[in-house]
Amino acid sequence: MLSTKKKSEFITFPLSIFETADTKEDLEDWLLSQNPDFLKRMRKTRRDDIEGKGNGNNKRINIELILT
Repeated sequence: MLSTKKKSEFITFPLSIFETADTKEDLEDWLLSQNPDFLKRMRKTRRDDIEGKGNGNNKRINIELILT
């Protein structure tokens, strides 16, 4: 017999996070910052970018801004 877990429809935030978040995006950012898998992927992507191992779609360009 297979057992399946139903995903919770609720997310628990610390009250301090909820009170200080200005937007829904702030709450999403906090959630991502608490996700170890997401952080691992972001760190690997950043290392690859620094080492020039990107997928080629993220080429860097230099832009000179002249203020007058």
